[in-house]
Amino acid sequence: MLTRADRLGDVADPVHVKRFHFQQTLSSLGAIADPLERMAEVRKSILALEKLEASTIDSARAAGATWGEIGAIYGLSKQGAQQRFRPAKPTAS
Repeated sequence: MLTRADRLGDVADPVHVKRFHFQQTLSSLGAIADPLERMAEVRKSILALEKLEASTIDSARAAGATWGEIGAIYGLSKQGAQQRFRPAKPTAS
């Protein structure tokens, strides 16, 4: 939960503003009364975040980030990050 100081913090800081909006979005999802409707909306959000995660990892790799650096963010080894995030190689038919 954001404190009043968090909400009134440096509003010129776009990261702060985005974090606040994200927290508001999470709160609004949690406020959906019907559990099945809430579950459906949460699932849609998870899928959107997974797409964002994949494109962000692709961008990080293109910018020179190593698998070790990416793995460190997730608490994974270099190999663990590769296994989790490297796109699957196409298989021969």
